[in-house]
Amino acid sequence: MLLIEELRVEVGGKPILKNVNMHIPEGETHILFGPNGSGKTSLMMTLMGFSGYVVTHGKITFKNEDITYLPIYDRARMGIGISFQRPPTINGLKTRAMVEICAGGRSVDIDALSAQLNFQEFLERDVNHNFSGGEIKRSELLQLMAQQPDLVLLDEPESGVDLESIVMLGDTINSLLRRGIKRPSQKPHKEIVGDRSKSALVITHTGHILDYINADKGQVLYNGVLCCSRNAREILKWIREYGYEECVRCQM
Repeated sequence: MLLIEELRVEVGGKPILKNVNMHIPEGETHILFGPNGSGKTSLMMTLMGFSGYVVTHGKITFKNEDITYLPIYDRARMGIGISFQRPPTINGLKTRAMVEICAGGRSVDIDALSAQLNFQEFLERDVNHNFSGGEIKRSELLQLMAQQPDLVLLDEPESGVDLESIVMLGDTINSLLRRGIKRPSQKPHKEIVGDRSKSALVITHTGHILDYINADKGQVLYNGVLCCSRNAREILKWIREYGYEECVRCQM
């Protein structure tokens, strides 16, 4: 689904990402850990094709096609979707209209989708205008549900969200990725077999989202370098016990 090879990225002439290599197969969800300022969001913005993130070396391949220098709209049409940590308010654009845009002309029952997120009352309001943190996250997920991307990029989905909302968001993310529902302190339900074709890269600083979604692998980005790749819960346990710096030192 996604292959990143020797990726180097600069922002404002400053190196941010240094020789990043990553492979996310079809149907897998990967968790990206890292302290603030390590380059996690920069990697996600680069994958989506935002300006200001200059690829100076390396290659990004999506579904066997080189997308390294493609514009955002082409990547979105190919099947990459993103949920921002802090998306902007868009005055004058109703949320319903935004979801229709994300659907890309497909027939989508917006009211039914919004009901899954308890979001019906926000459809006629301007995008993110006076929304709480949890409401913004629900709006972002509603747009992704309408888009149905093959690769989902989630930047800190648990950030600024209360407990009740994070349970709903976790269920929605698993549904979007066609994975089993997971509850804290419970084993995940049996996953849907034969229909898990969507992949995801999920950024987290705290790791709390792992209580609510199923992940296949965890990786650590530290000072722009991808340092290790293994079971996401093992990484999270190590980070909580020893911190990022000691975690990276051990794995290098």
